[in-house]
Amino acid sequence: MVNLTEFQQLIETQQLSLETLPKALQALFYDKKGNWNQAHEIVQNASDVDSAWVHAYLHRKEGDLSNARYWYRRSNQLEFSGELNQEWEAITSYLLKKVK
Repeated sequence: MVNLTEFQQLIETQQLSLETLPKALQALFYDKKGNWNQAHEIVQNASDVDSAWVHAYLHRKEGDLSNARYWYRRSNQLEFSGELNQEWEAITSYLLKKVK
């Protein structure tokens, strides 16, 4: 797979085959493209912890902090306190390393 910088470049140039990515990374792709609804749709019915983590991030971004906290607990991740972009990068970097 690619690193964070390469992933962001692939998002910008739309040269990414989403079907080969785990659902959580697909959702992060759509979020970065500005399509929160599509990102949420992808992870809302997923049962894995990575998707739960992305789901938490999306609800935090939406401003629904109580729902975000629920999903952080489901993902076994600590609630993120930094900027949203930092969280997106942290989650994406972690998930890209798992794909390698």
